Amino acid sequence: MTTAVLPKARPSRKARHDTWVFYLCVAPWVIGFIAFTLGPMLYSLYISFTEWGMLKPPVWVGIENYNRAFTDPDFYTALRVTSFFSVFSIPIVLLTALFLAILLNEATRGVGFFRTAFYMPAIVASVAAAVLWTWILNPKFGPVNGLLRLLGLPSPNWFSDPKYVLWGFVMMSAWNVGGQMLIFLAGLKGIPKSLYEAAEIDGAGRWPRFWQITLPMLSSTIFFNFVMAVIGSFQTFDIAYVISTARSGTLGGPAKATLFYMIYVYSLAFKGFNSMGYATALAWILFIIIFILTLLVLRTSSLWVYYESEKGK
Repeated sequence: MTTAVLPKARPSRKARHDTWVFYLCVAPWVIGFIAFTLGPMLYSLYISFTEWGMLKPPVWVGIENYNRAFTDPDFYTALRVTSFFSVFSIPIVLLTALFLAILLNEATRGVGFFRTAFYMPAIVASVAAAVLWTWILNPKFGPVNGLLRLLGLPSPNWFSDPKYVLWGFVMMSAWNVGGQMLIFLAGLKGIPKSLYEAAEIDGAGRWPRFWQITLPMLSSTIFFNFVMAVIGSFQTFDIAYVISTARSGTLGGPAKATLFYMIYVYSLAFKGFNSMGYATALAWILFIIIFILTLLVLRTSSLWVYYESEKGK
């Protein structure tokens, strides 16, 4: 017994029209992604295996640039400086953003004003922020050192002394937390008030409610902000560039204490135009480092991130 095979129905004119509209709508993004993201990334991967001074054609050298990185003392210096900054700045950024978000969530008056005021530093140009913090941490007439002198504490040269310069950058990291604050605030607004009401009826105080309700319900938001903070901290460049050149006159100064990873990549690529291949290899090494760190955070998220959709599974 044979089964009759029905001819496949042709799509209607409306279906074909909708398909073409879809392709036309996504075409600008696809073309832009290929031309300005994927294409340059693939070309930079090729450049990382070459010796290129930008004034002559690139010459293929294989993995020589990657081998050079692991014998380059400045590579380890840049990685150490960036890691130190990330380890101390990320907790400060997250805690400051969470604290401000909780204040705004609890406030009843002037929420719009304070939300704008706390977010304002996020839209201030990085050069202007660097100039402002150079004044704030000025060793002679800056308000921070003035307060330290009133308390009888030593007032260091924040951006001139290699022992304190990175701590100055860590303090600066608490300045630009407006984006993280708004994300935390959105997460707080999404927590059902019935949970707090039930806990209050059971006699739970403010701290138990915070530890048992707010933090677990906000863990997915903390996870997102943490991943973005890790990525952003390893890409620190603009403020470090402005302050290091203004205070010490050299990139990464004083004494390479501010030789952030991206500062080192920039100096190799665009100072003398003779190490673009090596600089590109370092950029890909940074990509791998960030990828591995992000993957580790993702793999461990199931241990501390609570998702409402997974409840009861």
